Amino acid sequence: MTESSPAVFVSRNSSLFDYLTVGPPISNTLARVVDPTDSTVEYGPGETGEIQVKGPQVMMGYHNNPEATANTISPEGWLSTGDIGYYNDKKEFFIVDRIKELIKVQGYQVPPAELEGILRTHPAVLDAAVIGVPDDRTGEAPLAYVVLDPDRPAASEADMKTFVAERVAPYKQISAGVRFVESLPKSAAGKILRRLLKDEYEKTKATK
Repeated sequence: MTESSPAVFVSRNSSLFDYLTVGPPISNTLARVVDPTDSTVEYGPGETGEIQVKGPQVMMGYHNNPEATANTISPEGWLSTGDIGYYNDKKEFFIVDRIKELIKVQGYQVPPAELEGILRTHPAVLDAAVIGVPDDRTGEAPLAYVVLDPDRPAASEADMKTFVAERVAPYKQISAGVRFVESLPKSAAGKILRRLLKDEYEKTKATK
């Protein structure tokens, strides 16, 4: 990110496991994971939260914008990256999502990428995306868009919901349902464009 040029982490890529991580912090750089709603609460290995970094490469602040600077960098110099992730016992960091993409369910923060990853492990699924939609009871609820593999036995919405429910906490279940689609909107870099799915959801909701 621009605020921490030129780098914070370096991955060795010495194995598949290392390939999935952004690596440990580089020399003279510190990194930690904190509660996204309270940065004074620091998490340990395997716990998912917001990644913060600190080092000589972190910017001094935004030009003529002290408010934005204060919202991004703590008085102790910790830069809030906006990335959701965790680290392992080797201090290797993994990024799983962005804070702005989190689904807020009953006060809990649910990373859509976590649910997408689980859905993609289902043998009938080619691809999946998850967004948060309004819910009167929980505030927001996860809604899944799933692309099925035509060469595999068909799977139902109930199959998908059960598959996820067996692997996550109750508040992370895809309670808003599953929509089967032929493809997912993606950027040129292959990133899922969740905002387009949210637009599609709103249009569908408006016509009902």
